[in-house]
Amino acid sequence: MKEKKQRFIGVYDYTVILTYIGLSITVIGMTQALEKHFKIAIVCLALSGLCDMFDGKIARTKKNRTNQEKLFGMQIDSLCDVVCFGIYPAMICWLLGLKGPLGWLLVCYYSICSVIRLAFFNVLETDRQQKEEGANKYYHGLPITSMAIALPLVFMLQVFVSTAAFMVVLHLTLFVVGTLFIWDFPLKKPGNMILFIIVVVVAVALFIMILNSNFKLPNWKFPNTGFFDWLRETIS
Repeated sequence: MKEKKQRFIGVYDYTVILTYIGLSITVIGMTQALEKHFKIAIVCLALSGLCDMFDGKIARTKKNRTNQEKLFGMQIDSLCDVVCFGIYPAMICWLLGLKGPLGWLLVCYYSICSVIRLAFFNVLETDRQQKEEGANKYYHGLPITSMAIALPLVFMLQVFVSTAAFMVVLHLTLFVVGTLFIWDFPLKKPGNMILFIIVVVVAVALFIMILNSNFKLPNWKFPNTGFFDWLRETIS
């Protein structure tokens, strides 16, 4: 029997639905971040991370996937991760106040590290899938979805600390997390119990943020005021 020709390129089944949902949530979050609705933007980031946490598990439930379907799933997941956990967090941090040359440097550095990590992952995973089945048990460096955990926790801090302290932590977070993306160290993938704890911790952080956050953008005007000028004036 002649195989029926597919009219649209790509793979269309339940294995990629959660990935597309996560991307859609991110796009909605971007619109909210641009409108300065940072609470909603952070919640969208966390929800995208939650979708990414389980999309691979769902994809692996389909036992008869072809090699092309596996490769498509890996590529579409990485491409969505670039948007959801690479560009989107960098965009949020810029809008939160990473202004001036230092802000540009950190936003670009984080974004570059994120694409390097995902490109390297694609190379390793493509090679691994040609030799063995199943999921890899270890990460090389920090997974890019970690920013969906780190940024909500950091944003929660502004409930308890001064704006100046929060901005310092935000700058450091972007640098440290970006560096850990490309730092090659073995990190065992978390089991279900650890994933559950992570979800609970992030949910608590979001709950605290939603109830108590009254974040106001730093009062500076770039290029007349740089980050260090503003920080010095704020502390003094």
